[in-house]
Amino acid sequence: MTIHSSDPFASPEGERSPVRRLRGRLASAVTLWTAPGPAGLTVSSALVADGEPGLVLGLIDDESQLWSAIERHGTFTVAPLREPDRQLADRFAGLMPAAGGLFRSQQWRETDYGPVLADAGTWAGCRLTGSRPYGWGLLVEATIEHVEIGPDIDPLVYYRGRYRDLR
Repeated sequence: MTIHSSDPFASPEGERSPVRRLRGRLASAVTLWTAPGPAGLTVSSALVADGEPGLVLGLIDDESQLWSAIERHGTFTVAPLREPDRQLADRFAGLMPAAGGLFRSQQWRETDYGPVLADAGTWAGCRLTGSRPYGWGLLVEATIEHVEIGPDIDPLVYYRGRYRDLR
């Protein structure tokens, strides 16, 4: 048995879309978005815009359970994941089995916006203001109504198809 250092089923780099290759070279913070239901999804295409009010934008799968829950309830949470959260990120991305369901393995606390990891120091409660197809995803726009800021963490970062640390 051989363990590969890369995905053996991936298209050779020269055959991949130039746009996808560009996107892969932009490091992204990995966030966890959750909504009442509960539903959740790992999102690395997210942006926070400062202003009055603050806004959050993200690209998600319009066929995801998360989108169904956001559409139904109108609220969701956004929380940055930490370096030790790699397996959690993979479960919520659908890349790893989630025996008993996505929300079974960790401790969660309920909020008005959706469940939040019990040990999440930093998170935002958001209210949906709009959505539209954008590329192959759905651009979700929301107002940030609640913010909790915890201690600095080593963020989980996604770069060129893998998690990386900043050290």
